[in-house]
Amino acid sequence: MTSVKPSAHASGYRWVVLFIATLAQASACFFVQGIGAIALFVQQDLQLSNLQIGLLMSAAQLLPILGLLVAGELLDRYQERWVVGIGTLLVGFALCLSMLANSYWALLSCLLVVGAAYSTAQPGGSKSVASWFGPKQRGFAMGIRQAGLPLGGALAAAALPAIALHWGWRWGFLAGGLIALLGGLLFIALYRAATPDKPAGAAPSLGINALLRARLAMLGEPAMGKIMLSGISLVSVQYGILIFTALYLYERLGLSISAATTLLVIAQGAGVVGRIVLAAWGDHSKAGRYFPVLTCLLAVIIGLSLLLLAPLQQFWALALLLAWLGFFGFGWYGPWVAYVADSAPADKTGFALGLAMAVNQVAIVLVPPALGWLRDLSHSYVPGWLILIALSLLALLLSGGKTTKP
Repeated sequence: MTSVKPSAHASGYRWVVLFIATLAQASACFFVQGIGAIALFVQQDLQLSNLQIGLLMSAAQLLPILGLLVAGELLDRYQERWVVGIGTLLVGFALCLSMLANSYWALLSCLLVVGAAYSTAQPGGSKSVASWFGPKQRGFAMGIRQAGLPLGGALAAAALPAIALHWGWRWGFLAGGLIALLGGLLFIALYRAATPDKPAGAAPSLGINALLRARLAMLGEPAMGKIMLSGISLVSVQYGILIFTALYLYERLGLSISAATTLLVIAQGAGVVGRIVLAAWGDHSKAGRYFPVLTCLLAVIIGLSLLLLAPLQQFWALALLLAWLGFFGFGWYGPWVAYVADSAPADKTGFALGLAMAVNQVAIVLVPPALGWLRDLSHSYVPGWLILIALSLLALLLSGGKTTKP
């Protein structure tokens, strides 16, 4: 990882960088994470099928599979100020334009653009924070920044339905677009690099084929193996909890819809805390920054097993269990992304972040429909929970070797 200049590290400006990077993350993901909150309004107005609304909701998650790789390469060539800022502005423009969409295909096209532009926010914000904070504070800072994603999603879930109810769903798209535009403009105006500028877009000395081989060779590095295994398993658990826990509590345990969704909010709130606390722990863990990630793998195995096997009926007991699952099942991302940044070669940090996040994105796209298909096929949530437990156990066993600080 690129070292921080002493003057930059000592400066209080790094906290300004942390604030605007978190704000850019929250504003860029505000609508992407909150689109499900107004999906019903869009479906009713445009008379869409469940398949169409599902494709609409996944459109913003599909292109980042490749977009994250492109964004990572751009970050290694250009300043984060422009990559993140312009990407967030494009998210805003596309959302504002979608307000005018008069057909399903026009709306779908706009959301595809949103997904492509959104790809810059995750690796770009992480790289900008990592470059300003030294090893003893990097995890804590990254955890705060990563909390911007669930925070933006929670705010969107609260605001967008109210906007759609009073003024229509198109105004919800506009609100998301204006928030993204504001975040992008602030990032461009206030962000400054921690290290001297490189020539913008400096061409690599290697040919394109050799460059690709050099970049993808990172897949064979031991640290990247740990990153891939833990990332895929934990992001699968995260989205399994996010999408299916409320339904499980409602259908299987007989809770009211209100109680089930309240428990999910508890899990999300615990996840925000977890991203910060677990990442800060990684800064000072003698066992290394990856050890908190292993702890998260073990914790979600225990939590999902209790959810599946323990006859919990009291609301307080379920609240504690969901807080546990949220803290570790959502909070893992803070120490994980800090480990990615620390493990990457100095000149490949952006690409390493983009590559790791792109692999996670594949799981984000594939795992929820797979879990839903298993539920429909078996008429039970048990197979899905068991697969998540097995996946986490496999990652724990295969990546749980010696963990020293990078």
